[in-house]
Amino acid sequence: MSSAIGNIQNVKIFVLYLMENINYPLDLVTVNDIVMQTDYVMYLDFAVAFNEMLDGGLIEKTLDGGEEKYFVTEKGRYVARELKSDLLSSILDQSLANALRYLDFKKRGIVPRCAVEKTDDGRYNVICSFTENKVCIFSQTLTVDTLDRATRMKENFYERPEAVYRGVVALLAGDVNYLFN
Repeated sequence: MSSAIGNIQNVKIFVLYLMENINYPLDLVTVNDIVMQTDYVMYLDFAVAFNEMLDGGLIEKTLDGGEEKYFVTEKGRYVARELKSDLLSSILDQSLANALRYLDFKKRGIVPRCAVEKTDDGRYNVICSFTENKVCIFSQTLTVDTLDRATRMKENFYERPEAVYRGVVALLAGDVNYLFN
């Protein structure tokens, strides 16, 4: 099974595009996390493409404070610019926006948490929160009727916590256009 964006070449273009537009070195876990923010690339395809990009000189490893980080080389920038038209611009735009939101959360040190607890009356509380520097900046509890529904809510929360946070803040601020953007 291959990635939704196609072959390994497309995966490379996708990764290079994201890394070039972020424009600073990232550790491998973060590169993986930004690529996985959407469902366009499968992990195994990413792993193969990443190693091939290293071997091909499209990305390089550097040490930053003793930590291995990766950046796009000039050759990689050229490939990303010249071949990005092989992918739909809407996929690239959406993926970059998701990656930047993820990095904003990570830089700020925001930690998402979600738990499911059974209530005395047989329903389930879905308890979601965000902490920043060990201070709670958001907390919400929803009560639902089934464990299945609670579990799906928890899974959805962890798939894109920054979207949940952004959505709640937008709605509470009166920006109802958030739902339609």
